[in-house]
Amino acid sequence: MKLLKAMATIASFTMISRIAGMVRDMLSASILGAGPLADAFFMALKFPNFFRRIAGEGALSVSFIPLYSRTIEEEGKEEGAKFAGQVFSIIGLILSVFCVLVMILMPWVIQMIAPGFEYGTERYNLAVTLTTMTFPYLFFMSLTALLGAILNAHGQFAPFAGAPIIFNLILIFCVLVLADIFPTAAHAMAFGVTISGILQLIMMIYFIRRTRILFHFQRPIWPIWDEKSKKLFKLMGPGILSAGVFQINLFVDMILASLLPAGAISYLYYADRLNQLPLGIVGVAVGTALLPMLSRSITSQNLEEGANLFNRSLEFSFFAAVPASVALFMIPYEMVTTLFGHGKFSMQDVLQTSYVLMGYGIGLPAYIGSKVFMTVFWAHQDTMTPVKVVIITALSNVMLSLLLIGLFGVVGIAFSTGIVGWIQFCLLRHRLKLKKNIEFDARLQRVIPKIILCSCFMGIVLSILSYELTSYFQQALPVKILALLALLGGGAITYAVAVQLTGVLKISDIQTYMTRSTKG
Repeated sequence: MKLLKAMATIASFTMISRIAGMVRDMLSASILGAGPLADAFFMALKFPNFFRRIAGEGALSVSFIPLYSRTIEEEGKEEGAKFAGQVFSIIGLILSVFCVLVMILMPWVIQMIAPGFEYGTERYNLAVTLTTMTFPYLFFMSLTALLGAILNAHGQFAPFAGAPIIFNLILIFCVLVLADIFPTAAHAMAFGVTISGILQLIMMIYFIRRTRILFHFQRPIWPIWDEKSKKLFKLMGPGILSAGVFQINLFVDMILASLLPAGAISYLYYADRLNQLPLGIVGVAVGTALLPMLSRSITSQNLEEGANLFNRSLEFSFFAAVPASVALFMIPYEMVTTLFGHGKFSMQDVLQTSYVLMGYGIGLPAYIGSKVFMTVFWAHQDTMTPVKVVIITALSNVMLSLLLIGLFGVVGIAFSTGIVGWIQFCLLRHRLKLKKNIEFDARLQRVIPKIILCSCFMGIVLSILSYELTSYFQQALPVKILALLALLGGGAITYAVAVQLTGVLKISDIQTYMTRSTKG
């Protein structure tokens, strides 16, 4: 599978999902606003997603794919099918018990994860109810992630990349159609979260069968812990932290924000949704495509190919992430007021969310670059090195957040997360120097400064355009949308011209990457 083609496939489906997600968030902002109901729903949405992203799509996937790829390479597809089925059985059993236990203890769980939600208040009661409704999503999506990892290991990237589209469409349907039969629109959306998990799991099973990938579903009996299963969970232990560093930081943000007045959690959520557009599209595309390819290169001892995969992935990451970071920092108000500034979402909500978005934006390139660094460690089945870095960065985030929250409130939390991203990036880069043949090549060292220069030039143009279009962002929503499209289009054209003039990326380069394939 060609690296760029794989990343393009994943990025395309992720883009569609993010657009659907943005429509969902626009509806949420209009209907829920940024008050107690919104805070409770976003806590209910974040809590199972936190576990899903670090345990399911995070630690499980990054630990499973190298072991699964090696099993197929060394022992054959039949043994790989047995290993995958055994893991499916074990994960299903563990998660079923865990989910039931957490749902029973939810009143006490909310007190721990949202200490600012005072017992007996509207926010607290809503959070308990809504989170109990959404938590089964963790069970279904973790199994979905395992089947998605199997498809990815076989070069089938589209099904799992497209699965989140179902999630967003179901929530849009619930808030528009089913809201009247539930106590609130938030209850309808919480119901939709779990339903979407069931549908995504069914979708993955369908594609596993359609692509004729060998997979032995285990009977629902007590699973056997063989050596491969033990090794997988040994890798998953530290992998839970290393894979979920950004999610851990975001969850710490939520806990701290619960101590602030109502609305703080909503500001963080809406800003993160905009930040997740480039972070999700680029970070997910690079990490998902790179891990199975890099694992095969390492297994076959093809160090030159592995080094090339690493450098081109990092180059692509910065090519997309640096200008996106500049845009989030330069024109946050224009984005937030256009997408969320309507209905119950007030002008004060727009301003606070804009400031939070600036804080998240400064760390965007660091978190995407760290995703590439961590993928190298995971491909080498080294999950301990990233976890050591995670511990340092998580503690740094808490201490810096506590310092800045006193000065800037919820905005300080976001800036702490952005700053800590660069601390993590530097620490991972330092540790990565110890890996054989994983160095920045001449092309990467030549291109990165040019990308930064082109992005800064784009930022100047964005500043001028935003000033000229100021009055249009005070008008009706259709006018705002057209103004935002003109603003983003002007920035994109400026960046495209700049990278052509400086030689960062030429048409011939794209053609070369689209035809270059990796072995295995």
